[in-house]
This record gives sequence, structure tokens and C-alpha cells, in this order.
Amino acid sequence: MSARSTTTPWPLVALFTAGYLAPYLLPTTVGRLDAGLPLSATQAGAVGSTLLLSSAAAGFMLASRVDRVGPRTLARIGLALAVLGYGSAALTHAVPAVVAGAIVGGFGSGTATTVAASGIAAERDPHRASTLGLLCVSALAGAVYLTVPHLGAGHGQPLAAIALTALAVWPLTARLPVRTATGHARVETAGLPHRRAGLVLAGTLLCWSLAQNSLWGVSGRIGLTQAHLSEVTVGAVFAIALGTGLVGVIGAGALGSRLGRAVPIGAGTALIAGCIVLSASAHDLRTFATGEIAWNTVYPIVLSYILGLAASLDPRGRWAVLVGSASSLGTAAGPLAGSVLSAGAGFPAMGAILAAGLIVVAVPMTAVAVHSGRQRVLPSIVEISVEARPLRGAGNCATSPHRPAVSTPTYENSYASTSAK
Repeated sequence: MSARSTTTPWPLVALFTAGYLAPYLLPTTVGRLDAGLPLSATQAGAVGSTLLLSSAAAGFMLASRVDRVGPRTLARIGLALAVLGYGSAALTHAVPAVVAGAIVGGFGSGTATTVAASGIAAERDPHRASTLGLLCVSALAGAVYLTVPHLGAGHGQPLAAIALTALAVWPLTARLPVRTATGHARVETAGLPHRRAGLVLAGTLLCWSLAQNSLWGVSGRIGLTQAHLSEVTVGAVFAIALGTGLVGVIGAGALGSRLGRAVPIGAGTALIAGCIVLSASAHDLRTFATGEIAWNTVYPIVLSYILGLAASLDPRGRWAVLVGSASSLGTAAGPLAGSVLSAGAGFPAMGAILAAGLIVVAVPMTAVAVHSGRQRVLPSIVEISVEARPLRGAGNCATSPHRPAVSTPTYENSYASTSAK
């Protein structure tokens, strides 16, 4: 959103949390829809997928419109839709109304995520901001998972939690800009930079997310039917796994950019593949818990670096939004894919297939990260006015309409972006 900031963007982190909470709570949301409404497990899963598809649609539709509408206005629209959609779905038992609420709420979540991703991409350290967002949403989701079972049966509790989170974040939108500061006209009219890298990252992240959520969608069934654990034990494993996920996010924040992005993304995805094989083949508590906990520890680390990589491809955040929306598509399709694979081939074979797919997509994802790292040490040409102040980011590139522009070579640091890429 304009010049890159050096302070912690708490309004954007809070908006990120409100937008990402719905996918994090998908298992309990779908499970309670199945138990509390006249829906089959497949139908309840379809409602969850519809919610996520609506969220992804918002990202694709609004990726290039944040600057035009304004971050504050768009964020408030998204939060209002989330409160209205999820709140109404939580208060009714009519299935059509619940489905409609999920669609409206999902679009609101996607809108909030779009604004947050666009703003985070403009930060000096987008990886740190993404890590803070993942830390907050992981902590909040963990608290909901521990609290909701004590609030009684029914489908409304997780939906109400998402609506209340959106309502709580609303006051922080006052600290968002009404309009994004306008940079050089060339920045405003230019197409997407790094188009090939962005498309590769979006396509591979869709498959990456699909593999993760294929396992997540059937993990409960693996614990109950294959490992022969009780529901209480499976729930405890999931709670511990979410807690270790927080440790993973904190570790990613502490590590920062010391290893670059290629190593965490490539090696981390390979580790996730191993965790999936372990979890899917579990026949006892030790194997099941080890696989699930290790997976939930590594997953947010890798995701934070992927989000940081997407943000680095475009300082206006369009690739961050589009890549995140592609991830939402994979998330939505994951539970169905996991159910089909496990029903047709069994859990261990499903795990092997998903792991092989992850290894395959890790190669182009790592290649994009390596290419992006090399791009940042090459000189680029930017247009600045003869009266321009020192370059800090795309938002500061302004050419006077009355004076000729001067082409000046500059070098990009690890996070700052220029108007020419």
C-alpha cells in the first residue's frame, strides 16, 4: 500500500487473522454442521468447500481493486459481510439460510484477507508480517478448538467465533488509509510483474494446499478407524498439534530471512511429505501423534515463507492476493480429494500419493524462490524526478509532470521494491 513501513502493522495482522480464521476452523465447522443439521458428512463438507470457494472468489475479484476502492473501505465491507454472513448462519437452523450465510461470510473473509495481503506486501519485511498473522490466527484457532467443546452441541459456535472476531477487528480499520498513496503513473498502470513466476507459484500452491487439506480432512478418521483411538484422544492430539504449530510460527519469525526462502520452502515441503506418509500409515497413538504434531509444526513455517515470497513478487500485493486465493481453492478441494483417495486406495496409499505430489510441486516452488532471490541482487532502472527524495519503495516513485525524468540505477535490498522489476 504505498511506502514500506518499518513498524509492526497490527491492523493488517488483525485483518489477516479475521480473514484466515474460517479455513483454520473448517474441521470443527464441518463436523458440527454434520452433527447439528440434517446434513450428511458429504453435504456438510460441501458447505465448507462452498465457504472457501466464496473466499477465493473474493480474492480473484478484488486483487487489483484495493487501491481503487481504498483499504479502509474495503476492509470494513469485508468485515461487515463476515459478521452478517457467519452471524446469521450461526443463529438459524434452516439449511438454505446456513448455506447462504456461509457464502456471504466466506466472501467477507476473502475480502478481509485481500486487503491484509495487499498491505503486508507493502511492508519492508512482509515475511515478518505474515508470520505475525499466522501466529495470531493459530493461537486464536487453538483457543476456539479448546473452548467450543465446552459450549454445548450445535453448529453455531464456530461460526459465531468467526463473526465475533470480525466484529472485534472492526475498530482497528480506523488505522488503515482511506486511499492508498498514489505513486508514479507507471506503477499504477503497469501489469503484473514477474508474471511467469507468479503463475507458477499460484498453480503449485493450489496443489500444495490441496495435499495438506486432503490429509487434514480425513485425519480424524485415520485416528478413529485406523489407529483405533477414542475421540477424546484424537482431539487432544489435534490440540497439541495446534500448539506446536505456534512454536513453528515463532521459529519462522526468529529465523527470518537468514536461510533465504528456497531452503525453507523446498526442504520444509519434503519434511511435510514425510509427515503425511507417517500420519496416513498410523496404526497406534505414537505414530499418529508424531505425524500430526510434526506436520503441524512444519506446515506454518513453510507457509509463512511462501506468503512472503508471493508478497515479494509485487509491492502492490496483487500476487500475494492471487496466490492466497489459489491456496484457498486447493484448501476447498482438499477434503473431497482426501475422501476419494482414502476410499479408493486406503489411508496409507493416499498418504503416499499426496507425499509424491508434494515432492513434485516442491521443485518449481523452490525454483521460483531461487529466481526471486537472484532478482533482488541485480540492478534495475527506475524513473525518478530530478527533485525526488531518496527511493524507499514503489510508493515514493514520483515524476514531476513539468520536468523530464532521469533514469538512475539502483539496487534492491531484501525487501524494498522499485517501480521497475
